[in-house]
Order: sequence, then C-alpha cells, then structure tokens
Amino acid sequence: MFNKAKEALNEIVAVLDQLPGQEQYSAPCASLSNATIGQHTRHVIELYQCLLAGYAGGVVNYDDRKRNRLYENDRNEAIAAIREIQDKLEQADKPLQVVCEAAGDNTVIASNYNREVLYNLEHCIHHQALIRVALIATGSVLVPDQFGVAPSTIQYRRQCAQ
Repeated sequence: MFNKAKEALNEIVAVLDQLPGQEQYSAPCASLSNATIGQHTRHVIELYQCLLAGYAGGVVNYDDRKRNRLYENDRNEAIAAIREIQDKLEQADKPLQVVCEAAGDNTVIASNYNREVLYNLEHCIHHQALIRVALIATGSVLVPDQFGVAPSTIQYRRQCAQ
C-alpha cells in the first residue's frame, strides 16, 4: 500500500514535470469550474500533510489543513512537498482518531494509520482524474492511460481484455 501511494504521488510529479511552464500549472480550467492543476495538487498534498502531522498525537483533522497557496501556485514547491511526503509516509500502523469539523459538529471516528494512507491514496487518484481533465485541455502533456484510474479498475480492465 505504501508503494502504491508513493507511486501515485510519483505519477503526479511526472505529469507536472511535463508541463511546459508555470502558467499551465496555475491556469483555470473551464471544465473544472475554473479550478487549476495547482489547486488539485495542493489539496492532495495537504491531506497527506494532515495525516503525517496527526500521526504522533494520534489525531488527524483533514478540515484543519492550511490551504497553502504556495503549493497551488508554484509547481516546484508542490513537487518538493510531495517528495517530503513520500520520505515520511511509511510508518508503523497505529490507532488514530479522525476529527471532522465541517459538518458543524465535531465528529470523531476511530481509524488507523494504514486505513488513512489508503484513504489518501484513493483521494489522490480521484484528484489525478480531475488533473487529467486539465492536462488534456492543455494539449501539451502526454497523460498515461492509468493516470487517475483506480488500481482495481485497471485490474478489471485487464481481466476483460483477456
């Protein structure tokens, strides 16, 4: 699972490296309600950062992310943050409490580190699919067929092709 999570982050870095310039990273995409590749990348980064920040204390609050515009406006800073996440991601499983404030009441859900890494992996793939839409709109990036597709879907497609 850690390898899959790191691989999904590597896939984001690979497509970001192909962008011809910073402008494409922070350009609004009409098909995404004017969201940018940078905004989707920042969101992925910050959820992983929330998980890593909450690990030591055993409490994760994804609603308390910083919304650091540096990651959505500077491709190189985003890539550096992704590399830092990859370096710190592999840790021992342990119980965690996930706090949800967005619903207006503080809901606390029992979870564990491995479960939350899996959640972040699925979340990352979801945002890859959205980033894919913006990348295709640029017309300047070669997007791998598997970018933004869940591993189970890839496996299913392979089974159907046999």
